[in-house]
Formats: sequence, structure tokens, C-alpha cells
Amino acid sequence: MKIKTITTGIIITSIIAGVAVAHEGATGIVKQRMDAMSVMGKNIKLLVPMMQGKSNYDAQIVRDAALEIKSHSGETMTKLFPKMDMEMDMTKNVSKAKPVIWQDWDKFSDLSNQLLILTDGLAQAANNGLADKSDANNDAAGSASMMGGSSSMMGGAPKADPTLEELAKMPADSVFKLVTNSCAACHTQFRTD
Repeated sequence: MKIKTITTGIIITSIIAGVAVAHEGATGIVKQRMDAMSVMGKNIKLLVPMMQGKSNYDAQIVRDAALEIKSHSGETMTKLFPKMDMEMDMTKNVSKAKPVIWQDWDKFSDLSNQLLILTDGLAQAANNGLADKSDANNDAAGSASMMGGSSSMMGGAPKADPTLEELAKMPADSVFKLVTNSCAACHTQFRTD
């Protein structure tokens, strides 16, 4: 349990650090997507203490934050990465986007769409509160097994993605873990340090 908490903390910290990027020199669509990523990161950061049980849980805040992240996911996100910007991004060295985004577009698009579903699920699961930490079957890591294990989120093929209905029945912190795993998978593959 302690290792799971430490691992989750490392993932969440790297996501938060990843979105705290200076936007100096960014213009146009590159700035738009950097701003969108910052909004998503701020909402993740807002939820972390609640999901860790370090601050009072508020279902409305969870729902609002999840819907804000959702509004920047899926096609809304992928539209911010037009292929013509690849060369501009790399020559100006402003963007943290790796060229592999455009080379493995299907994977990038799939992760963005996965985030859309997961954040919708988090919004719907908000009233479920946090998992009972004394019950190992309700642990967030146990819920990740629905995705084929945490390693499947990081690039392997998931055995079965949970449906929106399944996500809506899970504890909010379990769904939040899936959200942060999805963000981390995308950052690992498609974002420079």
C-alpha cells in the first residue's frame, strides 16, 4: 500500500511539474495548447489533496474540475496539434511536443479520447467519494486492473477499458488514478522533459 501511494505521488508530481512550463515565446496555437495543458494541470493539482485524503472531499469541486479537464480532452486537444505546426514547434524550441505525436497520431488521439472518457467518468463518480482504504478491493490500484494493470496504461494494450457506466460506479479516487495514469502515459510518450 505504501509503494502504491509513493508511486501515485510521483506520477501526480510529474504531471503537475510538467504543466508548470514557462510559456515564453509561445504564440498562436502552441500557446493555446500550452494554456489548455496549464488549465488541466491546475485542476489536477486542485484535486490531489482531496484524493489523498489530506483535505476535505467536495464532490462539486471534483465534478467541476473533471469537467474542466474533459473540456480540453478528446478532439478539442487533438485540434491543437495540427501537423503543419510540427516544424514550427521544433525550430522555435518553444513547444514540449515531441515529433512522435505526428508520427504516432493514432496513439496520441486514443490517449486524448481516453482522457475524455475518464474525466467524464470522474465527474459522474464524484458523489461516490473516496475508496474505503481498509478494503483492498476498493483501492485505486485495484481499480486500475480494470484497465489491464497499470502497465497497460503506460503503452501496452489494455485488456478492457472500463465503460463510462463502470467508471461512474467506482470511488472517485480510483477514477482519478486512472486519469492521472492517462496523463502520465501521454506525457511520457509525447512530451519532452
